[in-house]
Amino acid sequence: MEREIERERDSISKIIAMEEFLKEFGDYYGYPDGPKSITEIRETEFKRLDQGVVYLDHAGSTLYSELQMENIFNDFTSSVYGNPHSQSDISSTTSEIIADARRQVLEYFNASPEDYSCVFTSGATAALKIVGETFPWTQDSNFVYTMENHNSVLGIREYALGKGASACAVDIEEAANQPGQLASSGPFIKVKPRAVQTRNTSKLQNEESRGDACNLFAFPSECNFTGLRFNLDLVNLIKENNEAILEGTPFAKSKRWMVLIDAAKGCATQPPNLSEFPADFVVLSFYKLFGYPTGLGALLVRNDAAKLLKKTYFSGGTVAAAIADIDFVKKRERVEEFFEDGSASFLSIAAIRHGFRLLKSLTTSAIWMHTTSLSMYVKKKLQALRHGNGAGVCVLYGSENLNLSSHKSGPTVTFNLKRPDGSWFGYLEVEKLASLSGIQLRVYFANTTGCFCNPGACAKYLDLSHSDLLSNVEAGHVCWDDNDVINGKPTGAVRVSFGYMSTFEEAKKFIDFIVSSFVSPPTKIGNGIAVNGRFAQLSSEELESKESNPGYYLKSVTIYPIKSCAGFSVNRWPLCRTGLLHDREWMIQGLTGELITQKKVPEMSLISTFIDLEEGLLVVESSRCKDKLYIKIKSNSYNPRSDKFDAHDNILENHNEETRINCWFTNAIGRQCKLLQYSSSTSKHCLNRNKSPGLCRVLESNINFANEAQFLLISEESVADLNIRLEAKGKDSNRDLEKLNPHRFRPNLVIAGGEPYAEDKWRTLKIGDGSFTSLGGCNRCQMINISNESGQVKKSNEPLTTLASYRRVKGKILFGTLLRYEHDAKVESWIRVGEAVNPDRE
Repeated sequence: MEREIERERDSISKIIAMEEFLKEFGDYYGYPDGPKSITEIRETEFKRLDQGVVYLDHAGSTLYSELQMENIFNDFTSSVYGNPHSQSDISSTTSEIIADARRQVLEYFNASPEDYSCVFTSGATAALKIVGETFPWTQDSNFVYTMENHNSVLGIREYALGKGASACAVDIEEAANQPGQLASSGPFIKVKPRAVQTRNTSKLQNEESRGDACNLFAFPSECNFTGLRFNLDLVNLIKENNEAILEGTPFAKSKRWMVLIDAAKGCATQPPNLSEFPADFVVLSFYKLFGYPTGLGALLVRNDAAKLLKKTYFSGGTVAAAIADIDFVKKRERVEEFFEDGSASFLSIAAIRHGFRLLKSLTTSAIWMHTTSLSMYVKKKLQALRHGNGAGVCVLYGSENLNLSSHKSGPTVTFNLKRPDGSWFGYLEVEKLASLSGIQLRVYFANTTGCFCNPGACAKYLDLSHSDLLSNVEAGHVCWDDNDVINGKPTGAVRVSFGYMSTFEEAKKFIDFIVSSFVSPPTKIGNGIAVNGRFAQLSSEELESKESNPGYYLKSVTIYPIKSCAGFSVNRWPLCRTGLLHDREWMIQGLTGELITQKKVPEMSLISTFIDLEEGLLVVESSRCKDKLYIKIKSNSYNPRSDKFDAHDNILENHNEETRINCWFTNAIGRQCKLLQYSSSTSKHCLNRNKSPGLCRVLESNINFANEAQFLLISEESVADLNIRLEAKGKDSNRDLEKLNPHRFRPNLVIAGGEPYAEDKWRTLKIGDGSFTSLGGCNRCQMINISNESGQVKKSNEPLTTLASYRRVKGKILFGTLLRYEHDAKVESWIRVGEAVNPDRE
């Protein structure tokens, strides 16, 4: 009855939220004048999203429509397309399809075929590369680009500097009007240069650049970091009034300017009108527009600008004639034929007309209104969030203007989150929890290459200096590592972005996720103890009273010889310098060097292992392989009294034996691989988030192929508490959630006795005669969401989602305790099930 009341309240709350949203954004949201409402679009063209996925990375790639793909499939299965470099009827038909596709692209940008040509490329990056490679650079040229530019635009700098030209990043400042300026003359735009870059030192002595040198100014129509749109008046100002807009800059006297617009991000909602803003070059990728095809883009180039480009290479499709044994070639004259090397991607090109048909039915203006209503809603909600102590939760980047009628922002929201004390939540924590909630968003690290591939914007808005960026890189921090806050500063940001099929329900689910996961409610007082509602735990005094006679003992010991494969349990086992003898001594590696784990191949959990110490054998078994695999381990590989243990001694010397073993594992996991054995040369390193070597928590530790430590200890009582929470959660949602066994967490040691999570406060402990040091909690990942039931591998979002609700500490979801064995080379040590566990608490 209570659950029904709660569901009814939730339903009413959603209705009220929708009504409030429509009251402010109803004229913009949902295509009220379109052929289909947003509800109809989702029900008929995006049924795959009904499975609970909330996709909020449309700036990275938007989604294709199922109706769009159905039309493409029907087209391809009812038509015959062939290589257009022929005179056959089929080739001629294909050529007509390609020509029609060019016309559609030009029409989308309101570009006349008399003025512009459409060159198909493999993507926006390839289009930018053409501009950089063929631009007529001289030592008197300048390449000027806004700070907010994609790396693919920055790459043009290499061509410019390599030819002796100068390069300079600039900031654009815009004001409504200057004193005495007519209102009709539009906004006042000023270019503010950063440091000029050059590799031609003699150029610095030139007093004035030559007037006939070609210069290039590049900017995005929309910043892919903040979503801020650039004023397209820049095109005409740079081309026609460059002396005024560049006044006071080192390149103010340069006369001949061309303009490049990177429209890859912005053209999905507001494509540049090239009849009004005649840029010389515009680049785009079609998957950003309508999801499919990928691997296809275009360069729109003014025909007069194309005549100045200097292309060297020629191919089959770009020449009218060539002679093999003398220096003779006659190149084709039409712009697209001159630049499109090889056969066109004619099937992908044929597919884009179905995407354009979709966009045309909705109209870009309606798409802009729909997506902007969602981004504005999210920005306003995030900006209004407060912790229980009144502190702000969210810092938005590039979102100063939240006026819906303003066209200065695209459907992108970029932000970072703060804790009640003002410190930052790491963006990786946001990504991790969002993934558990079924929300796909984007995060990036702000080194010199990352942050949505827009390092200039990232550094600018995160206030990161050159020394910040360089020191991060020199310290080994790269994209996608675990360092999301360094020296009190976020090293990246979170981005959500909306597409034409996004819904209010998705935006609300995202806001609800932020509130439930990151907003701290007011502090409550319960039983005289101040606790936070979501993270309540026992006080130290209560914990001490309950531990007065805990009676801890070792319940099980498990060894995992091969990383990510199943382990085996024993009653007793020898200890050595690296922990449990042979634990994670082997791992499986792909032929390109990548580490293969359960995250990539969940079926690895079905590969069982066992070590016979007396026979010196590692036995491996898989249902995919007819025979068991026996690997001989040298009998002298273990000497408990020696600290010179080196598993490198065990590496198989017989090439035929190595081939046999690798073939067995290739069959077992269904991909080519090889078995690697631990070497002492890596004993002081562990694997980081990218599975590349990184420093362990304690450098002096000696581990094999473990991620962080020699041992993982799990408490039965802690698992029992988790199961109680899962059972309650299942009842609330009318689901039967699986009851977990401690071995789901792949522990080496399972203990019993005491209270849940008492192990969190242990500093050292003795198990039998062995001494161990706690290295802190184990940061859990999605691997614990993989279950193996009756030989079937299943994935879910539990138990990590439940653990995240009460076991989060500074961005980490902790469960279990990592241990280091204090090895004494003079003593032969074994660990035994049933031995007493005696902790020394903090």
